[in-house]
Amino acid sequence: MASKFTRSNRAGWLMAGPATALMAGFIILPFIFAIVLSFTNQRLISPNPTEFVGLSNYEQLLGVGVLTLDPLRDDAGTVMRDDDGAVEYPSVRRLVRNNPDYPQYAGMREWFSVPFGEARSFVLVRDVVFMKALVNTFLFVLIVAPVQGALALGLALLINQRLRGINLFRAIYFMPVVVSIVVVSLLWRFIYDGNSGLLNNLLGAISFGAIPKIDWLGNPSTALGAIMAMSIWQAVGFHMVIWLSGLQTISPTLYEAAAIEGASPWQTFRYVTWPGLRNTAILVLIVITMQAFALFAQIDVMTGGGPLDSTQTIVFQAVERGYGKQDISGGSAISVILFVLVLSISLLQRWLTREKA
Repeated sequence: MASKFTRSNRAGWLMAGPATALMAGFIILPFIFAIVLSFTNQRLISPNPTEFVGLSNYEQLLGVGVLTLDPLRDDAGTVMRDDDGAVEYPSVRRLVRNNPDYPQYAGMREWFSVPFGEARSFVLVRDVVFMKALVNTFLFVLIVAPVQGALALGLALLINQRLRGINLFRAIYFMPVVVSIVVVSLLWRFIYDGNSGLLNNLLGAISFGAIPKIDWLGNPSTALGAIMAMSIWQAVGFHMVIWLSGLQTISPTLYEAAAIEGASPWQTFRYVTWPGLRNTAILVLIVITMQAFALFAQIDVMTGGGPLDSTQTIVFQAVERGYGKQDISGGSAISVILFVLVLSISLLQRWLTREKA
């Protein structure tokens, strides 16, 4: 006869079984397929058989090289300059294209260059668009994570008070979270419109027409920043609720003790509130980081990766290549790279925020 403990385990597994099966079928199994396909040349609707290509997809995505070139000189040895006075260098494209002297740079393109004395170092990559997506994603995470976390904490501190009508403010701050991100992106695309957008009209009214109209989503220098601002506004309410739950777990007696000792508001926050929010801060940091790395819907709706690839992201690249260009192997490789990045950063964050003995 089965013991009570065995029956409880059996009931637990039966209840968890459907959820486990769905997770295995829609998350674990597809990810295993992605790992396998990333080592092949698989394409959708391709008449060619699938072949194993090893690390070729990863080499294509992550291939980087540095080529340092001396400036061009005339017969007298003087450095040559163009009409604008800039120093001229040999054409990188001609040097690396089918040149037996530089076989390691075959198929690479110039990404950017930096001066190195009179010479200039050119950073070459095999996939410029993916590298831009990688940089944009990291830039998005580095800016959005701290700003969104800090704003959410500030809002949580404001609404963590027993005031009349405070629940109304909580609902207002949380409202953007429950609205579909696609709807929010469409609304903000109208706000950012370069001709008759709300933001341009507001800036023009405040400055009496002194501030010219800006095509926020059509300008490479402002497009990513505009999406960052919208993303921070849209999700700050969600993290505010997490901070608020952490604030409400701190014992009121600690605040009473701080008040008796004559602590200032800043001292109370530093020595009472912030230590009590340690575990909450770790959770918020990890959640914001994962959400930031998964940036896709805003890009797809608002810019489509443009202008000039200035808003490309890793997830957008994975979807565009896997389904837009039908390059399943390339999209799978990007997904695996994203998984390794997020896992590594999450483990690093957890290690940095561990409890020290």
